[in-house]
Amino acid sequence: MQRKLHVFFRWLGLMTITLAAACSGQASPTATPIPPTPLPLPTPVESNAAWTPVFATFDDIEMAFVPAGCFTMGHDEGRRDQRPEHQICFDQPFWIGRYEITNAEYGSSGAFAGDRRPRENLTWFEARDFCATHGLRLPTEAEWEYAARGPDSLLYPWGNDLIEANLVFERNNNAQTADVGSLSAGVSWVGAFDMAGNVAEWTSSLYEAYPYDAADGRENPDDAETPRVTRGPLGGYVEFSGSLPFRVRRAPGDRDWFIGFRCARAAEPG
Repeated sequence: MQRKLHVFFRWLGLMTITLAAACSGQASPTATPIPPTPLPLPTPVESNAAWTPVFATFDDIEMAFVPAGCFTMGHDEGRRDQRPEHQICFDQPFWIGRYEITNAEYGSSGAFAGDRRPRENLTWFEARDFCATHGLRLPTEAEWEYAARGPDSLLYPWGNDLIEANLVFERNNNAQTADVGSLSAGVSWVGAFDMAGNVAEWTSSLYEAYPYDAADGRENPDDAETPRVTRGPLGGYVEFSGSLPFRVRRAPGDRDWFIGFRCARAAEPG
């Protein structure tokens, strides 16, 4: 069952919003017009279960709303670059792509054809520029991880135990990508798909040591040389790379058949 709620926001370009019940994986088929009167943004959430996903479409890109809140970033039992664990809080909500950007949305195919397959084999610059042309941006790695793990700071979108059937990776993908959103059991608390599995994803962040601090220069958009961070799976080390704290450094000009991206945007433009 789904229940729909009028949500009053000031955001330009927002055409429809749907309140979906408990990560159903499907947005409502009918559009809800946005009334002109704004209401206060939702208060910070304290647990994953306390949030009911909200979806909207911006310039034909479907996005999930990520409410304000805190989570534990990193993993002390993971690789060295995932340490130390530290708390990150978001005072302001934001939007993140519900799916990895597809071949159809990008307008061309990467290594694997198919309209609903994630667009991969592109550089950080190309991913950044695509988001910008749609009035969006790449997510920071902190935003990406929060949207994937939530206030519960889960290791996987569904919990803390690996369930291989919930993600697309080399043991079940026949050495290729799958259509985005093909495994509904792998959806995150905000309703975002494939945050574990399918392809790794470019973020806006420069690869720097933890703790994460957005004000220390690692979100410099003009640095064209320093490696950037990709988030998500890598190869067969699924116990480590399928978990959400996993991070990899990649030169911004690199291309890889299994690196794609999703876009993000602030709750209000500007």
